[in-house]
Amino acid sequence: MFSEKDIDQIKSKGLTLNKVTSQIELFKTGLPFVNLQSAATINNGILKFSEEDKKTAINLFDAKRNNYTIIKFVPASGAATRMFKSFFSFIEDYNPEKETVNAYINRTKESLLAVFFVGLEKLPFYNLILDKIEEVYPDYHNVSSDKQRYMFVKTMLETDKLNYGFYPKGLLPFHQYKEHIATAFEEHLFEAALYASSKSRANLHYTISEKYKDIFDDEFKKIQTIVERKTNTKFEISFSYQKEATDTIAVNLDNQPFRLEDGSLLFRPSGHGALLSNLNDLNSDIIFIKNIDNVVVFKYENEVSEYKKMLAGILIDIQTKAFEYLEKLENKQLSETEIIEIAKFLTNNMHVVISSEFEKYANEYQIEYLISKLNRPIRVCGMVKNEGEPGGGPFWVKDESGQISLQIVESAQINKKDKSQKEILKNATHFNPVDLVCGIIDYKGNKFNLEQFVDHKTAFITMKTKTGKDLKALELPGLWNGSMANWNTIFVEVPLITFNPVKTVTDLLKPTHQVK
Repeated sequence: MFSEKDIDQIKSKGLTLNKVTSQIELFKTGLPFVNLQSAATINNGILKFSEEDKKTAINLFDAKRNNYTIIKFVPASGAATRMFKSFFSFIEDYNPEKETVNAYINRTKESLLAVFFVGLEKLPFYNLILDKIEEVYPDYHNVSSDKQRYMFVKTMLETDKLNYGFYPKGLLPFHQYKEHIATAFEEHLFEAALYASSKSRANLHYTISEKYKDIFDDEFKKIQTIVERKTNTKFEISFSYQKEATDTIAVNLDNQPFRLEDGSLLFRPSGHGALLSNLNDLNSDIIFIKNIDNVVVFKYENEVSEYKKMLAGILIDIQTKAFEYLEKLENKQLSETEIIEIAKFLTNNMHVVISSEFEKYANEYQIEYLISKLNRPIRVCGMVKNEGEPGGGPFWVKDESGQISLQIVESAQINKKDKSQKEILKNATHFNPVDLVCGIIDYKGNKFNLEQFVDHKTAFITMKTKTGKDLKALELPGLWNGSMANWNTIFVEVPLITFNPVKTVTDLLKPTHQVK
């Protein structure tokens, strides 16, 4: 199937022939849907904390945080293109000489445009765009309001003007304060000082596209002194890129390698699951994970950070007990009562489903079994009530070997043609806002190799096109989906205030992104 030239290309990406062949095999065999057992709900896989329990968890974290190394991991490689999807179409399709903006909105059902034009002056970059318009369209003030709107969008997006659609999302103007405009990158620093700092130092790691490295560096230099002074915190910023070795081969509809016009193989980035490799390179006791666009203006930051500290307090509490039990298990001097106590801890506190055969095992196998269940990375995940937002959700899932566990599942992984699976999906009460606190160090102080806890069967196959031809692409198991399938998982309800993503530009008009 592969020529010498192909093999050289594969090796130059840091991939192996074996890996590429097994990827092609996945296209041929297809990937199974997940087998949902039930939706995780309050008291059935999702914890709901009282105000008192919340305070206890926060106090525990605040008391212990200086004993831990902490890092905040922010996936930030996306460009802002999707935020402006409707607006790119508008520039292309709209002719101000032939119809009004309202007629265009009615014709195309682009309701986002209507919201955008009504809230125009509240956008963080409103004045920046007006300043640029004065430069490029001297007649701006003498044309009709429809033409002005058209000029506004063109100035915002066109490559020879402000080019916002191709900015990294993290560096787009997000929040308009009295004295300055803050980016999402900057807001993550302020937040990190509140909950992801230890001994007045905060470490942040951003995964970005390599081409944006210099602009991120420049932005940090510009704001570092002010942010450090305001937060009384020293910041250590590091960056990494999605590795070429995580790209996956594309195939045509006959599952043969897809070739470009020059005969070379086509490899594609493999989704956020590729970032497991970046996460695995970090070495820290506690890792907070949060997406780049999920930030709030300053007045809401304390409230949001309380829930982050609560999740971290839960992690510390659970992990401390798990480590104590693992040390006891390692010494193998346990009574039957102690073994039952540990099994109950796994079931009640960590939501681990213990084998129905467990009681029949000999003592030494019970100990081995408990060690294998306890000695894993831990993630505590905030879950918000489902308000119809797209995205994955928390479910009880049965794997191919019959093991039942808590998982974050994307709707693309569910067979919606199966009535019972569709019914379980319909009964879901919560969804995943990507709000994780992770413990990746074992009880002996060694870092887990996170690659060993992936369920490779939870990859996705998607349909794409290249140069007008159909192809099949492979996405690796999502970072917080199949990539963490074999972690110990604790789901905790958090309020909607903790989830403020900016998926479209009009999301910046929501209260949590407005200073006034």
